[in-house]
Amino acid sequence: MIFYEVVNNNIVLFQSAEALGTSLVNQKGFVSYYLLDGNPAWLNELDRYRQFFNKHLVTIKSLLKEDWEKNTVSRIEFQYENYVINKDKVLAFYQAGEKDKGALLHKEVRKYFSKIMASCEQLKLFHKNKIEDSIKISRSESNHLRYIAVLAIITVIALNLLVNYIFERHILGPIRKLATEADRIGGIKPSSNEVTMLKESVHGLIESANQTHQELKQSRETMMLSEKMALLGKLAAGTAHSIRNPLTSVKMRLFSLNRSCDFNKHQDEDFHVISSEINQINQIVENFLEFARPPKLKMKKMSPSIVVDSALYLLEQRLKSYNVTTRLIRHHLLAETFVDPEQLKEVMVNIIINACEAMDKGRMIIIHEEENHVDPEKKVDIIRIIDEGTGISQEDLGKVFNPFFTTKDEGTGLGLSIAFNIINEHGGWLNVSSEEGRGASFVITLPIKDF
Repeated sequence: MIFYEVVNNNIVLFQSAEALGTSLVNQKGFVSYYLLDGNPAWLNELDRYRQFFNKHLVTIKSLLKEDWEKNTVSRIEFQYENYVINKDKVLAFYQAGEKDKGALLHKEVRKYFSKIMASCEQLKLFHKNKIEDSIKISRSESNHLRYIAVLAIITVIALNLLVNYIFERHILGPIRKLATEADRIGGIKPSSNEVTMLKESVHGLIESANQTHQELKQSRETMMLSEKMALLGKLAAGTAHSIRNPLTSVKMRLFSLNRSCDFNKHQDEDFHVISSEINQINQIVENFLEFARPPKLKMKKMSPSIVVDSALYLLEQRLKSYNVTTRLIRHHLLAETFVDPEQLKEVMVNIIINACEAMDKGRMIIIHEEENHVDPEKKVDIIRIIDEGTGISQEDLGKVFNPFFTTKDEGTGLGLSIAFNIINEHGGWLNVSSEEGRGASFVITLPIKDF
């Protein structure tokens, strides 16, 4: 960058000094032309080239750095001013018809011309030499840099060979031994690349640790929820039995009262409301008892897809009443495993009905079936039930499987708790994911068992 600036400045000064000489020669020529034919147009050209001379003189003065150059340019400027003054006097003599005086003064003016041209040539030569010197210096430095570059390349090659030797002996060798040990222990695939073998072994350990952590976390959450449900189940069972006995007596008396009494219209309506509410209480008690009793599974080996079809057939009319459509995504029947079809169907029905109640009419429920692995040796059947309802808030998402938690005005909050217990008894998982306003997705995961 510095070299470029130096050369560029010298080139500009050289060109400007050359332009001064050219301008001066043109001025002399235009004066001669005017003296020959007296055409005023030559004087206009003379003025233009005088301005041209002054312009380049300003450019040169702005770039000067050395005292010698400044003195030379000052001398050119002084001589040029005298030259212009005397030239104008020569023109005035000729215009006044005093040609003898004009010719005599013209001879003196030519001396100024020669001095100015000599100074311009001196300035040109000085900067020409500086340009040539800069080019020579640049070539010398380029050769020097070339030698340095060659030496640097040789040094890099030598260092590279040294680093390769150290890497092979002190790094790659121990890695190769470690990879061999990892191959003996973990049974990873043999590879010519020891680093790749070690990388695969470490990744396997990390994945195994992460998977084990997730399973432990899920097992801990399941165990805590199971303990909570067991405790609440005992409380629910005791409460339900305490309510059921007097409730049965009330139902029998109402039945007898209905047969023996002749009610008027308003009394009959009140009687039916009372009966309906007692039946509702009885249903709540039944739910309590069902929640309190661990489900006794009657296991059969079959595909869970058959249970899905059975639940959809059972709910066909109810889905029509909700004006809800279903879409079943199934590439093939899920793998057979041991399930209780009635209990599993109860889980499906419960989740689908909840979805219907959470959606507006004309919406869709998607049921997606697939097989997957939770680890290389553990295969599972997965059933996803996805609705287009109002969704579940993040605050409520962690409570949906808690007993007695509900957002419905008439719900008991036991349906999903019972469903969770049933899937848990199957050795599987019931999970939910949702965003408020974007529907919910319930995922039933059942392990595929051969016995």
